[in-house]
Amino acid sequence: MGIKERQERDREAVRRSILDAARELFVAEGFQNVSIRKIAERIEYSPAAIYGYFPSKDDIFFALAEEGFRLLGDPSTGDRRDHLAALDPLQRIRSIFWRIYEFSREHPQYFALMFLDRSVPRISKEYERFTFARETKQRVIEELERGVKAKVFPPTVKPAVAMRVLTAGLLGVAALKLSDRMAPDEDADLLASDVLDTAIAGLRAGVALKSPAATLPCASEPIADQQAS
Repeated sequence: MGIKERQERDREAVRRSILDAARELFVAEGFQNVSIRKIAERIEYSPAAIYGYFPSKDDIFFALAEEGFRLLGDPSTGDRRDHLAALDPLQRIRSIFWRIYEFSREHPQYFALMFLDRSVPRISKEYERFTFARETKQRVIEELERGVKAKVFPPTVKPAVAMRVLTAGLLGVAALKLSDRMAPDEDADLLASDVLDTAIAGLRAGVALKSPAATLPCASEPIADQQAS
């Protein structure tokens, strides 16, 4: 390994340690209560060294949020695309939304930071950086539109509103679990499944959606921004 490659590897290792320490501190203490100095103390670096990697605490959050959205995944790419292609339209929609709850189980710190902490900066400030997240949201809406065309849902269903309904139910169960608000005998996985199935059944039965699509956050805001609204 050459000197340049070693330097790049070492720099990436330090960057990784900064992000890991910041993620843990943000979740444990709240974004607004964590300083660059506190992050530096956690990894035994100077605050000046942190600024050599990230210009501000906001930039650290944006890097973590970007990682989180990529971990959440895009249903139109990679293995997920192949898996979804083998499902019928109804099961495909269910699988796409179930991934939100799976993400909360697999990456609880990212989930808490992205969806539960209201003090984090707005992701819409980094418009270009999160283009992929907005595009993913649009593809989910298009999947619901295909569900309407395939008569999985009645034509009265508004795909953008339906997406919010299905997302909000799963986020709610995940939040209950992560905030330790579940009853001792409750199973969060089963509750999440019940919530998703009930919401889908309601949409299929033609329950009127009162929320006008025009009042929803625009496509320029990823889901995390919308949830904090």
